Amino acid sequence: MSEPRYGPTTLVTSRAARSGAAKVPAVVALFWSTKALTTAFGESTSDWLVHTISPGPAVLAGFAGLCLALAWQLRAPAYSALRYWFAVAMVGVFGTMAADVVHVGFGVPYLISTVFFALVLAGCFVAWHRTEGTLSVHAITTRRRELFYWLAVVATFAFGTAIGDLTATAGLGYFPSALLFAALIAVPAIGYARFGLHPVLAFWIAYVLTRPVGASVADWLGRSHADGGVEVGSGVVTLLLGVALLASVGYLHRSGADAPEA
Repeated sequence: MSEPRYGPTTLVTSRAARSGAAKVPAVVALFWSTKALTTAFGESTSDWLVHTISPGPAVLAGFAGLCLALAWQLRAPAYSALRYWFAVAMVGVFGTMAADVVHVGFGVPYLISTVFFALVLAGCFVAWHRTEGTLSVHAITTRRRELFYWLAVVATFAFGTAIGDLTATAGLGYFPSALLFAALIAVPAIGYARFGLHPVLAFWIAYVLTRPVGASVADWLGRSHADGGVEVGSGVVTLLLGVALLASVGYLHRSGADAPEA
C-alpha cells in the first residue's frame, strides 16, 4: 500500500513541508519486502550478538551502530537508499535489544513491556502530529520532521519486538505468530484499498505490524527445537538475511526504484 503524495488535511502542503528534499523512500512493493528483511535481520543479529558476546557490550555495540547510522542518514542532503536502509537495519538491531533488556534485564513481563512501548509509540505520534500537523512520510523534508520520524521508527521496532515475543511465549509459538501478524497486515491494506481508510493511518499500522512478522520468522528459524524453532542458528540466519538485505538495498540503490518523486 502507498500513500498519495498529497491528499487530505493530514498531508501538509505548506511551504515548510516543501523546504527540502525528501529523506525517505517512496512506498512501493520493494519498500515492504526490504522493511521485512530489516526486521528479521535486526532480530537475528541482536540474538547472535547477545549470545556471542556478553549482553552489556552487545547493547553498547548496538547503540553505537544506531548512532553511527542515524548520524550518516541525518547528514544526507536527500534520500539515499544505502544510508536510509542502513539506519533502519541498525534501528532493528537496537530496537530488539531495547525490548529484550526491559524483559530479560529488568524482569518486566512481555505484557507490561508491550503496553509500555505502545504508549511510547503513541506519545511519539501525538507529539509529532501536534508539532508538525502531519504524520505523512511524504512530508519528511525538514530536520525536525526527520527526527520525529526516526523516534517513531525506533518505537515501532521496540513495540513490535515486545508484542511478537508476547504472542510467541503465550503459547502461540513463533511461526503461528508470524502468520497471525501477516494476516493482520491485510486489514489496513484492505481498509485502504476498499473502504477508504486514511493512507497515513493504513501505512503506519502496516509498518508497525511488519516488525513482529519479521522478528517471529527470524526467531522461528534461529531458535532451538525446544523453544519451537527449527534450530538453524542465529548466526546462520543473520548471515542469510544480511546477504538478502544487501542484495535488495543494492538493487534499490542502483535502480532508484524507491526514489521519492521530486
